[in-house]
Amino acid sequence: MFKFTSSEIRDLFIAFVVISLCFGIANTGRNMAALMNILPMIMVGVGAGFILHELGHKFISMKYGYWAEFKLWPQGLLFALVTSFFGFVFAAPGAVYTYANYMTDEINGKISIAGPIVNIILALIFLLIATWVYPSAFHSETSILIVNICALGYSINSFLAAFNLLPIGNLDGSKVLNWNIGIWLITIAIAGLMTALSMTIGVENIIRLIIGF
Repeated sequence: MFKFTSSEIRDLFIAFVVISLCFGIANTGRNMAALMNILPMIMVGVGAGFILHELGHKFISMKYGYWAEFKLWPQGLLFALVTSFFGFVFAAPGAVYTYANYMTDEINGKISIAGPIVNIILALIFLLIATWVYPSAFHSETSILIVNICALGYSINSFLAAFNLLPIGNLDGSKVLNWNIGIWLITIAIAGLMTALSMTIGVENIIRLIIGF
């Protein structure tokens, strides 16, 4: 059964709020007016991306019969906040801890890859919605808002997938690589390409390429 402790819900909420603020600062710098304007939109992408990423780990862990719980990493939150002022978010506010006496590399790899896969899927969903709404954005403020929210959702989720797949320290990528190098290469290539496109040509130009504008 999918269960949460009160401390886990608290930690998820704190991490969600702080990471949303970090992405807002990274996108706007010290411009408080711009930050307050963009923060609600960012919270949609981070809310979906961060929380569902962690729930992906938790769900697969519990599917294998393990108890899993998200725990906050205060130092990681502080580091994320500091890096955000330099235009980059080191998004490691905590992790889902899986409690098991023994776990194979395969199971650990599958649990670890669940989070980034959730982010990749979410990024594509945001992109599809933005592509569908984009033609009406030329004469509808609501459509413009939806496209902007989805563009941020795509950028944030593709970045979260690529970042977490880095084979560094305790990030997901280390465990996936230890399990299956082929799967790691495919997933990090997809996430990396999606992130690179959003950072170079921009989400709007990706949409234009898709629909042939």
